[in-house]
Parts: sequence; structure tokens; C-alpha cells
Amino acid sequence: MENLSNYSELAEIFSATTIIFGSIFALVQFREYKKRQKIEMASEMCRQFSEPGLARAITLLLQLPDDTSYETLKSMDIEYEESAQIVGHAFESMGLLVHIDVASFNLIQSLAGGLMLTIWKKLHCWVEGTREFESNPRFAEWVEWLVNQVESEETILVPAYIAYKDWKHK
Repeated sequence: MENLSNYSELAEIFSATTIIFGSIFALVQFREYKKRQKIEMASEMCRQFSEPGLARAITLLLQLPDDTSYETLKSMDIEYEESAQIVGHAFESMGLLVHIDVASFNLIQSLAGGLMLTIWKKLHCWVEGTREFESNPRFAEWVEWLVNQVESEETILVPAYIAYKDWKHK
């Protein structure tokens, strides 16, 4: 009978050990999954900026004067408003992904922060006009949110070509 009790105790120890190691393994796997997800998101964000349609849209928008109004953009060739929609959608996606912690804020800020601020200077009046015209205060909501986040951090950022001028590949 004593042997049976010993076997029972060993089985309990084995069960507890299995549960502990299983939990640790699950945590490690979850961390690896999150890390892989961040890498895939970074890759996707970089890929998005290499799309010809987005690059063309950005090129067109950079030609606009700062504070371009809703009416001015509407009076221009349709390409300009389409470009604003394309770029806006890209930045909107980034804002939402940063907010729900799928994309890293540092990645997005480094990848597109300066460009985002430049385009926002040009199109913020158009965004406000579109919200008013369409009675849709949520139009480009994540773009504006992300711009606000980038602006709050941008004052302390040093451009990469200065900050990392002495960087050497290891």
C-alpha cells in the first residue's frame, strides 16, 4: 500500500511539473508569436511605402501648398483628391495599428513621421472641410491622432543621418 502512495505522490509531482513547464513553454511561444507579428508588421509597412500608387500619390501631394483647403483640392484634377485618399488611408491604417499595439509607434514614427507631418500641413484644412461637408467627424480620425502623437515626440527627435552618423554595421 505504501508503494501505491509513493506512486501517487510521484504522479502528482509529475503532473505539476508538466503543467509548469507547459505554461512556461506557452509563454515563450506567445512571446515569439508577438515578436514575429511585429516583424511582419514592420515588413508590411515598409512594403506599403514601396507601392507605386502610394509613391505617386505622395509625390503629387508634396506639390500642394500648405493649408490646402477642401474647395481648392476639389477644384483641382481628381488625381489630387484620389492621392489624398490613398495617403490618408495608409496613414489611417498606421494610426489604428499603433493605437491597438499591433505596429510599433517607433517604427511608424521612424518610417513615416516626417512625411506624415509634411503632408498633414498641406491637407489638414482639406480633412476638416471633408469632415464638415460629409458631416463625418471621424473622417481621417486616426491620421490626426497619429499626427498628434508624432508631433508630440518629433520636437526631440534628431534626424537619423545625424543621430547615427557614426553607426557601424556589426
